[in-house]
Amino acid sequence: ASETAAPHRLRALAEELLDELALLESPLTGDEPTGLPGIRAACPRWPAPRASAVSVGPDALHAAWLGRAAGCLLGKPVEKLPLAGIRALARATGNWPLTSWFTARGLPGPLAAAYPWNRRSAPTSLAENIDGMPEDDDLDHPLLTVLLLQRHGRGFSTSDLARLWLDELPAGRVFTAERVAYRNLLDGIEPPDTARHRNPFREWIGARIRADVHGWTNPGDPGAAAEQAHRDAVLTHTANGVYGAMFTAAALAEAAGGETDVHGCLAAGLRVVPPRSRYAHAVRLGIDAARAEPDFDTVVDRLHEIYGSTHHWVHVLPNTALLAAALTHADGDFGRSIGCAVSGGWDTDSNGATAGSLAGLLAGRAAALPDRWTAPLKNRLATSVSGFGSIGFDTLAELTHQEVRRP
Repeated sequence: ASETAAPHRLRALAEELLDELALLESPLTGDEPTGLPGIRAACPRWPAPRASAVSVGPDALHAAWLGRAAGCLLGKPVEKLPLAGIRALARATGNWPLTSWFTARGLPGPLAAAYPWNRRSAPTSLAENIDGMPEDDDLDHPLLTVLLLQRHGRGFSTSDLARLWLDELPAGRVFTAERVAYRNLLDGIEPPDTARHRNPFREWIGARIRADVHGWTNPGDPGAAAEQAHRDAVLTHTANGVYGAMFTAAALAEAAGGETDVHGCLAAGLRVVPPRSRYAHAVRLGIDAARAEPDFDTVVDRLHEIYGSTHHWVHVLPNTALLAAALTHADGDFGRSIGCAVSGGWDTDSNGATAGSLAGLLAGRAAALPDRWTAPLKNRLATSVSGFGSIGFDTLAELTHQEVRRP
């Protein structure tokens, strides 16, 4: 949302243009369906559940929660900054490649003025002032998913999620596609039309940040995780925006089921995405780029050359290519996973969060994560989601594990 309200005439013009654009037929619809039957029909290798039941323990879920928080926190102070600024700030403080939190200590004044930190996040996310995990929508939404499963179970509907948002989620804590969908709900529009009506952000990254718990709670069943993520995502997104959630949930479900190889997890995610879609292309592009080039900065430069001038920094496609490249390049190492994801720019906190979630699961237990990434979190998460204020990540792991065990 803009700090200054747009003039009424511009708002009216924007609504008129959005209505006209909605009438245009997309030539990509055949390759990029939004409905689940169409998606499944387009995926010849849709994953079946494992022959024998598997589970995931609370310690692995604890690592996933901590990983998500640490990766998000690493990216918060540089969210919205250009790639050149991220690199300059880190190099000036001896932190490139990224191996620790960003800091303003020792930063030259002219450089600090040229690339100011994210104004909302810097007071709580630089190394010198981290005191627990501050509130962020990348953590609020997983909390809401836990609440959704507690109230409705795995069989929840998109309308159940919509009602939960209206009851529990402050409107000021949602952004882009989520804010439009929220407004549409208040205007009486029902899902899935909430994702389509005057929503220019419907293929941005928002649905992906809501996918983790769907993956964590379906260990060894990427298909079921993807279907849950789909019911969640269509409240706000279409096509590639939905695939972002499905891919992430499936990859995490594979890890939760005991897969220890990050490359196997990425492959599981691809099996629930239409192979001719731009999303699948972005994943394959990121993986191939990371495999072909040992220097990750060069990989990032290539991705920015491809997407930088054509896509917004919050669009799901460039962020997907970067995430896939970061996870491939890091090869399961936790610090490198979140460091690579954040160092590539674009939606730094969201990419760091998803990378940390998967790398945390792969680590298998909270104690396996480096203390420098987990100790500053102080086992405390700030949030405006009712009932979760200052909750510990160990408690969240237990609550999530209860949903894993629920029939």
